[in-house]
Amino acid sequence: GRGFGLSPAVCLAIRVNTFLSCSQYHKMNRTVKATSGRQIFQPLHTLRAAEKELLPGFHQFEWQPALKNVSPSCNVGIINGLSGWSSSVDDVPADTITRRFRYDVALVSALKDVEEDIMEGLRESGMEDSACTSGFSVMIKECCDGMGDVSEKHGGGPVVPEKAVRFSFTVMSVSVLADDEEEEVTIFTEPKPNSELSCKPLCLMFVDESDHETLTGVLGPIVAERNAMKESRLILSMGGLPRSFRFHFRGTGYDEKMVREMEGLEASGSTYVCTLCDSTRAEASQNMVLHSITRSHEENLERYEIWRTNPFSESADELRDRVKGVSAKPFMETQPTLDALHCDIGNATEFYKIFQDEIGEVYKKANPSR
Repeated sequence: GRGFGLSPAVCLAIRVNTFLSCSQYHKMNRTVKATSGRQIFQPLHTLRAAEKELLPGFHQFEWQPALKNVSPSCNVGIINGLSGWSSSVDDVPADTITRRFRYDVALVSALKDVEEDIMEGLRESGMEDSACTSGFSVMIKECCDGMGDVSEKHGGGPVVPEKAVRFSFTVMSVSVLADDEEEEVTIFTEPKPNSELSCKPLCLMFVDESDHETLTGVLGPIVAERNAMKESRLILSMGGLPRSFRFHFRGTGYDEKMVREMEGLEASGSTYVCTLCDSTRAEASQNMVLHSITRSHEENLERYEIWRTNPFSESADELRDRVKGVSAKPFMETQPTLDALHCDIGNATEFYKIFQDEIGEVYKKANPSR
């Protein structure tokens, strides 16, 4: 008879997890059908329908107060990443360069993805479900990195830079402050925070990550939406009741190159070797032990103003020393973790101690073993 067919949702999972493009899946489906005479895999249009409720733009929500300069509509899917910018004459056709989700819509989709876990967390922490409708806070990890060379070697499409950058976020944890408590309770923690499955794409752009102007231009609307969301609460139905969420953004997923780019620091070969403090190459090689984090987004903004205005009428070198290498306007707040350089220095110090001990050990013995 007809035998067994997979449900569209299962077919979608198979397509995504085996990295098949739509056309590859379609070919496979046709081949299977032709050779076995059975419809085991479902046709593409049913996968698209199943995908609708997993992608941003499916769920209803609202913001209180409404987000500044962001449309209140909820059913917004993939949009042109430059929507809102007037296109100018440039080397690249502007409508082909970037695609993104609206930040708030993407966050809603990500929260609904973990809805069951959140509800389970509420029950496990012994909260009365109906009592907890407000006081939720969500920690978001933001990441942005270049994806290297993605050029089509034999493609015939529009001329775009062959480098790409991807900006994405992860819902790290959800906690709730009940009305009568003073302590926040964490009800959801992402079990695999570094998995590509928990990392939700927000924006893909054909931009070289070293191209500061284009990168900041494309990310501009995202930063604007993110700033608007910091001032507002999301009202979203969870477990059948409307609940209110606040978002906290932490830009920890940036490599050193991208941190320098976002925070207005000089590029990687700079004398100012660290993204966390003002140390110079010479100072860093002298002092291998005592480091402390002194740089911050606010300070970088202040320093950029000094660099721009030169209030003390100093020479270029003096000015550069005063601002410690901040020479562009910091664009997005990042929270760099231990950067590679101090990590290297720390390691070197450790090994240095070990070597000293080893050498000492050797000379204690009468005939040191090889």
